[in-house]
Amino acid sequence: MKILLLNGPNLNMLGQREPGLYGSQTLADIEAQTGALAAQHGLELECLQSNHEGVLVDAIQRAGREMAGVILNAGAYTHTSVALRDAVLSCAAPVLEVHLTNPHARESFRQVSLLSGAAKGVIAGFGAESYALAVLWLARNLPR
Repeated sequence: MKILLLNGPNLNMLGQREPGLYGSQTLADIEAQTGALAAQHGLELECLQSNHEGVLVDAIQRAGREMAGVILNAGAYTHTSVALRDAVLSCAAPVLEVHLTNPHARESFRQVSLLSGAAKGVIAGFGAESYALAVLWLARNLPR
């Protein structure tokens, strides 16, 4: 079973961007760790990062046809994108919203997610472990 790990804008800058907030791991580090955990649970992980909203929408639409689940860190689009929300709502596969930080402990504009009400669940505030927790939920809850 394949799952999609989809990361949005600026997440390609992990390890360089505000390491005090986001940690020192790169996106490649997180993808490798998440992929290894997924493999331990019989899941195949496909990774995609884009700074472009339309690419993310296309990926979610494709995942609804081809994937068993989606782990989505939409970055700043979490707070602004009706298009991503609509894509999540139309996705046949469960979509888990993840965040490295806890948006509710940050600036007020980050405390509103347009995606949370459309996603199967939200995992936030555990750094890179947020992705691992999403893999574990999918591994335990996807139909086999």
